[in-house]
Amino acid sequence: MAETKNLLLFRKWDMSDIEIKDPGLKTAISLRKQILPYTFGRSALKRFNKADVNIVERLCNKVMHFGKKYAKNTGRMTGKKTKVLNTVKVAFDIIALKTGKNPVEILVRAIEFSAPNEDTTRIVYGGTVYHVSVDVAPIRRVDMALKFIADSIRDATYSNPKPIEEHMAEQLILAASNDPNAPSVKKKHELERIAQASR
Repeated sequence: MAETKNLLLFRKWDMSDIEIKDPGLKTAISLRKQILPYTFGRSALKRFNKADVNIVERLCNKVMHFGKKYAKNTGRMTGKKTKVLNTVKVAFDIIALKTGKNPVEILVRAIEFSAPNEDTTRIVYGGTVYHVSVDVAPIRRVDMALKFIADSIRDATYSNPKPIEEHMAEQLILAASNDPNAPSVKKKHELERIAQASR
């Protein structure tokens, strides 16, 4: 049987030479070769299986919510995955034009810089509540980073005439450069600061 040629994401971007620099996230970020990052929810009911889902598809899934505050999960964007895939495709083109780099690599860097290492948990002991600092598991780190990035895109585009593709490209480029003004990086530092205070 003939060997499959290198599959390029959206028939454009090569994912074979992307290196995950954060050793803690190597098992949690999947760069599975696919032309279209769409698995039709095959991993939905299997535990920890989302670690094997392509990272671009996971970003799409996180962006598939709508609005701010109370309107977040009203179902307006639910199931509009093709629309989100097209948005990501155009955003990747914008990133490539602006930076000259592989946009999938920019996404991986953005996740690495937005993933918190520490968080707090509530412990109830004898009627009193303590907030204790805990280390975050790799899969949860990626989940939180994607959530922060998706929230920053959503907040930037809400009631804004500029297209979502441009906002997505801007937020990913900002986070990938570890810019302290990037909303996702800000949220990460805020979480870690609270966790440090409750050590």
